[in-house]
Amino acid sequence: MRRLVTLNHVAGKVSSMAKGISTVLVCLLATTVASAQSLPVDIGVRAKEASRIVVATVREVISRFGTNASGDQLIYSDVSLDVSETLKGAHVQILTVTVEGGEIGDLALRVSDIPVVRRGERAVYFLDRSPRGEWVPHRRGLGILKLDGADRLPQNDLTLPQARVLIQNALK
Repeated sequence: MRRLVTLNHVAGKVSSMAKGISTVLVCLLATTVASAQSLPVDIGVRAKEASRIVVATVREVISRFGTNASGDQLIYSDVSLDVSETLKGAHVQILTVTVEGGEIGDLALRVSDIPVVRRGERAVYFLDRSPRGEWVPHRRGLGILKLDGADRLPQNDLTLPQARVLIQNALK
């Protein structure tokens, strides 16, 4: 009988260890998945996925109220762009992109994953059509890569010519 108790005791410890190891593995897996979801999507992937890619300057921003797919009333901004270069899709001189966020009178909506766009700013836009038929940034804020005065994409530490090469290579 003593031997049986000892085996049960050992089996209990092994079972506890297995549960502990399982818990650790589940935590590691969850951490890995969470990390993978927050990894930035490279420009090549965005280029393949987006319907249109343009380099453009913001001509005008007009904000309005609108309703999203969930029925929530939000502020949207219709951003009129002067297109200087088309890297993917049909070329047009002027293009309107709709983004969440904007200002109407004293009321402002800032969306954490979408950059605020202002008149005169230049950027590379990766775009898709929304279910409503509007052009919207591909992958939300990842679809707007602002350019600084030296034609650099500070958020990616690239120049516009380098970004062009990455885009062109991805589209081959």
